[in-house]
Amino acid sequence: MPRDNKTALIQKIAEQAYLTFKGLTSSNSGDNTLAEDQQTELISLVTAVRAVDLKIAPRITQPSSGEAGLPSPPVTYMHICETEAFSMGVFLLKSGASIPLHDHPGMNGMLKVLYGKLSLRCFDRLEDNLTASNVPPHFEPPLAPFQTSSLRRSMLRSVAEYSEDSGPCLLTPLRENLHQIATVEGPAAFLDILAPPYNPDDGRDCHYYKALQIVPEGGLDGKSQEEKQGEETWLLEIPQPEDFWCGGEPYPGPAVSF
Repeated sequence: MPRDNKTALIQKIAEQAYLTFKGLTSSNSGDNTLAEDQQTELISLVTAVRAVDLKIAPRITQPSSGEAGLPSPPVTYMHICETEAFSMGVFLLKSGASIPLHDHPGMNGMLKVLYGKLSLRCFDRLEDNLTASNVPPHFEPPLAPFQTSSLRRSMLRSVAEYSEDSGPCLLTPLRENLHQIATVEGPAAFLDILAPPYNPDDGRDCHYYKALQIVPEGGLDGKSQEEKQGEETWLLEIPQPEDFWCGGEPYPGPAVSF
């Protein structure tokens, strides 16, 4: 049913996200095929959204500590809506905070900065099977034997900064599916759309990783070897880092309904 111009932008985004992602099944073996016209319309709507549309004010000062003097979480999440096709919410990061490198198994996604600036390092997922032709290199520090099963082959796809004037950062099951998100010079917030939503029962749980330093032939010579875009790199699956946790807070913007 056509809606008038008074419809909240976030409602239009939710409806278009449902049209774009409905009937889409998660896939770890290949990218899901999205209708190009539907995805283009969703990107256009998401590009236009700003913090004011969600009644969210940029946080210049840090929130106070939590109950009983406990430290407040570095990241909080505002839930907006969730269907079987997608989930949508807002992440708010304190100044200096980051979301560790993590994955989105078999999922598509869009990330749109609402205020502040974010730096994103995005990795492509490669096949994990180890053969004689892709035996892992030596790492510094060396890995314990039991850690070999937690190695993941990947490729650094992009490193970029995003602001509220940037278009959304996109991810697919294979391209830029793993990313690390860090604030740049102050607090930040972003709208997050994932399709389908995380669901451990369906094999879509969140896993955390760290990039490993490869020892080149001839040794390190005291120099750190940074990952280079387009080159194969190795990640190690790790438990959720102890210095990262995410709290929740109410979403103050227009309600979304279907």
